[in-house]
Amino acid sequence: MSFHDGSITTFLGLQLLLLFFCFLSPASFSDAIPSTLDGPFTPVTITLDTSLRGKAVDLPDTDPRVQRYVTGFQPEQISLALSSNYDSIWVSWITGEFQIVMNVKPLDPTSIASIVQFGTLGDSLIHTATGSSLVYNQLYPFEGLLNYTSGIIHHVRITGLQPSTVYYYRCGDPSHGMSKIHHFKTMPVSSPTSYPSRIAIVGDTGLTYNTTATISHLVQNSPDLVLLVGDVSYANLYLTNGTSSDCYSCNFSNTPIHETYQPRWDYWGRFMENLTSTVPLMVVEGNHELELQAGNKTFEAYSSRFAFPYVESGSTSKFYYSFNAGGIHFVMLGAYIDFDRSGEQYEWLKMDLAKFNRSVTPWLVVTWHPPWYSTYTAHYKEAECMKVAMEELLYSYGTDIVFNGHVHAYERSNRVYNYQLDPCGPVHIVIGDGGNREKMAIEHTDEPGKCPDPLSTPDAAMGGQFCPSNSTTTGAFCWDQQPPYSALRESSFGHGILEMKNATWALWTWHRNQDTNSQVGDQIYIVRQPDLCPPQNVTT
Repeated sequence: MSFHDGSITTFLGLQLLLLFFCFLSPASFSDAIPSTLDGPFTPVTITLDTSLRGKAVDLPDTDPRVQRYVTGFQPEQISLALSSNYDSIWVSWITGEFQIVMNVKPLDPTSIASIVQFGTLGDSLIHTATGSSLVYNQLYPFEGLLNYTSGIIHHVRITGLQPSTVYYYRCGDPSHGMSKIHHFKTMPVSSPTSYPSRIAIVGDTGLTYNTTATISHLVQNSPDLVLLVGDVSYANLYLTNGTSSDCYSCNFSNTPIHETYQPRWDYWGRFMENLTSTVPLMVVEGNHELELQAGNKTFEAYSSRFAFPYVESGSTSKFYYSFNAGGIHFVMLGAYIDFDRSGEQYEWLKMDLAKFNRSVTPWLVVTWHPPWYSTYTAHYKEAECMKVAMEELLYSYGTDIVFNGHVHAYERSNRVYNYQLDPCGPVHIVIGDGGNREKMAIEHTDEPGKCPDPLSTPDAAMGGQFCPSNSTTTGAFCWDQQPPYSALRESSFGHGILEMKNATWALWTWHRNQDTNSQVGDQIYIVRQPDLCPPQNVTT
């Protein structure tokens, strides 16, 4: 055999070996960690430790971590977001100061250029990309209320990037000042053998001292990507004069409109910049982002401050989009926009899933804000109409994992579909425990006297309709014990880390704020079984 023939044989052998490891069970990582193959698991409730409620108090505007550290039109609140694939990324930042006064005078977004200089060497940023800019207003046409106008918000999409590559960049306008040099690493190429090392999942953050503990703990886990499953700044717990409450409706029920204090968004962006200027942040809207203002405008801060790959993923709305991160296809859905089967979002979802290719991205992970499977009294079955409209479609395409927030606690399900244990259903994970000031959810609907009135559960922000469904074996609205689909629930603040080991095994770890990095609150291998659960032909 010639050397050339031997090289071919060796190459083919390596390819077969790589394919073997792609689907190999990673039991050698830790035999003590359970997997979904061991389930379904007997439901477990970790009782509340009241000493661990932390400090659910917002950071004041005097905290150095939220104060403006630049002058003039230098960039601040720098953040990254992925595009639909590894070869492009969004860079966003703000220049100029916000105003919160009776009569605002918006800045001219065309007065400052939107420029990113970048390259693979920190001392040689030889490439340049330009983008667009905007300002947004939050206006209240009522006597005594203050109005807000933002600084100039810039969004630039960098294209032509290589996979798994570190790039250095700075942003701004050379005439007014550029940022310091930051860096990011692109996602790996989409394939069954390449994945980001760690993906952090967090929800319902706000900006309390609990939040700072969550983010500090998250940063120590060195994620390559962060998913924020809604409810960001909680600016809508404030009046326009900066007065706030843990419960707006309890203390400010007589205001002519639900007010907000928009500077909380700027504080949040400043606090998060050390993370978001290096690690891409993908956000989906929550109910606290609604923020009604004059002209019935809503979601202005959310839609303006973040970059979303909605155009790249074929969507017409910033409320729903998709993207790839290595061998994972992420779908971000909007719960506070039309989700009916006759609506645009549902049609887009069908299109996106039809293009989804398991041979390129084996994993399908879907995210939206309010959960379908939660046993806490807070927001119980609030998203039932969305579940009725969309669950069958997501199930038919073999969704592997679902992440939600909204409920300020942690809960992981067994594999479930239509309230029944199903080995082909996704694992639903509620992780709305990022630390916000509304504190933790602690009561469960299966506790005596805790089942809510069914007609009290619909959310007006989701259409306000009641969609009856049989979720229990008796047909009752609530279970009289922890339901079989609920594997583990605990009221603690924290965040999660998702690690895809190969095309069929993923390690999920939930970290509680009170634990050290070496401790975990929950850990399990989520295992795909494509032979057992092939995607169905979809005609819906």
